[in-house]
Amino acid sequence: MYVPKESQPKQGGAAKARDGEKGGKRKIVAQNKKARHDYAIIDTYEAGLVLMGTEVKSLREGRTSLTDGFVQIDRGEAWLHNAHIPEYHQGSWTNHSARRKRKLLLHRAEIEKLESKSQETGHTIVPLAIYFKDGRAKAEIALARGKKEYDKRQTLREQQDRREAARAIAAAKRRQRGV
Repeated sequence: MYVPKESQPKQGGAAKARDGEKGGKRKIVAQNKKARHDYAIIDTYEAGLVLMGTEVKSLREGRTSLTDGFVQIDRGEAWLHNAHIPEYHQGSWTNHSARRKRKLLLHRAEIEKLESKSQETGHTIVPLAIYFKDGRAKAEIALARGKKEYDKRQTLREQQDRREAARAIAAAKRRQRGV
């Protein structure tokens, strides 16, 4: 029996784990947990990273830090500053500098939107994570607004209340099962 090519199942496509509507599985290399604490996240974007070969090898070893990182828009291009990707220990004279600025790959409309929003008072663009998706290095960046000290305390209090409520519910369920 003849089956047209378009109706045949694709090989390997079903075996891939999907994260969201686009792309494959994400292997997170570094997260910026401090950014989620210090800033209220308004909108997030996925950007490609332009890296040198030794930077990719160093990322694959999982050694990087985003705590001091920030994103700046300069002449229509997005740049990641102060992200620390240490030198590759097996690299030679071709090694990269650890804190160089790295270009982010975004669509023109996204860059323009980020630039206009980041110029508003109190808004900034921060990196949230660096990860590999389908073998390509990506950065999750966010348009964020700085939190005041009392906002940070309120957020911590809410998290603690949710944790205590979850513990109480779990304890009640354990007691019910035991009876």
